[in-house]
Amino acid sequence: MFKFFCLLVFAVSSNAFTPTLESTKAKTCTNSRCYSGIVAPSSPTQINAMLEQTELPQKLYFEKEKEFPKVLGGLKIGLRKLVVVTGASSGLGLNAAATLAKTGRHFVVMAVRDIEKAKKVAKKMDMPEGSYVVMKLELGSLQSVRDFVENLKAFKSARPLNNLICNAAVYRPTDPEPAWTDDGFEMSMGVNHFGHFLLVNLLLEDMMKAKEARVCIVGSITGNTNTVGGGLVYPQANLGKLQGFEKGAKQPIEMADGKPFFGAKAYKDSKVCNMMTVSELHNRYHEKTGIVFSSMYPGCIAETALFREKRPWFRKAFPWFMKYVTGGYVGEVEAGERLAQVVDDPKCSKSNIYWSWNGGAQTVGRYSADGKPRGAGGAGGEIFENTQSDAVRDKETTRKMWDLSVKAVGLSEKEMLKV
Repeated sequence: MFKFFCLLVFAVSSNAFTPTLESTKAKTCTNSRCYSGIVAPSSPTQINAMLEQTELPQKLYFEKEKEFPKVLGGLKIGLRKLVVVTGASSGLGLNAAATLAKTGRHFVVMAVRDIEKAKKVAKKMDMPEGSYVVMKLELGSLQSVRDFVENLKAFKSARPLNNLICNAAVYRPTDPEPAWTDDGFEMSMGVNHFGHFLLVNLLLEDMMKAKEARVCIVGSITGNTNTVGGGLVYPQANLGKLQGFEKGAKQPIEMADGKPFFGAKAYKDSKVCNMMTVSELHNRYHEKTGIVFSSMYPGCIAETALFREKRPWFRKAFPWFMKYVTGGYVGEVEAGERLAQVVDDPKCSKSNIYWSWNGGAQTVGRYSADGKPRGAGGAGGEIFENTQSDAVRDKETTRKMWDLSVKAVGLSEKEMLKV
């Protein structure tokens, strides 16, 4: 069964990550569109026609999109804990936000790209009126991150932030060429790592004023090479010696290790950076601030919007495969409850932990001596402290990643937390 699983996963992953014939045509790409089959014009008329049809590259965020700060948030928050959830308009983030809001113990800030979409889905999820607020956050723009922090502080006034959940992510496995953030980072690393890295650091000083504050950055089994999902499914996460980061990590640098772009690996590398960030935050700040830093793997949410870049056949087959072959499938609602648990449950008050659930997976994940799945996800099961790969726990690479990330996002000495 194990050999069959490995062969099937390899086949699925290899086909899923191979560009289609159409996608391998010559293209001229912008952040938002790719134009196929463009040929050299032969006359001024053709040139004018092309100029009319071709749009200039679009930014993800313009300063004119900055929200007018919301105020008097303290009255709305009341005695509840204040929690920010990034990527809260769909999937894991939305379900975590809804779970926390419905406890009555938390006031949720839904930090999202699309404000109107978030408002609609919040109502659809029956999130109680007065239990949340929606605020603009585009993690592909460092300016948007700074604007969000400014608006959040204006909204909550003197009230400290209790919990921060860094959940938002992009996954672009089929892209033959990289897309870029407004600041020139490859999109997966820019949104998943650099955007969250800046966000966390800008909020630490405020969070240290809260009692029992917690930061959770969502990790992934795919970033841990000590698991089947991360070790046997090609490609493996590998930051190398961070050659790409050493060169500034900006266009034309495509990958953390300085090598050519590989969409599936870019996502996995970003998750390694997420989990390393948690460890370094713990080492630098936990003892003196009391903030609890953790990561987690919620299980395989096979129907999440994270797979929207995948081919239609994969989006149909993958949930079936995870449900009936591996048992690693977990629904969005249960996954959201798990993420909420990490910042709400008293048993999750230990810092520098990678939380997982030993659900009903049969062959995915890491096995312990008693034969039970560990770190596999799957519905049901109990929460436990999982073990990360040696690469994720590499202290020297982690410190180097931290220092280079500080430089890449432009954190000043004044902005860094002093303890």
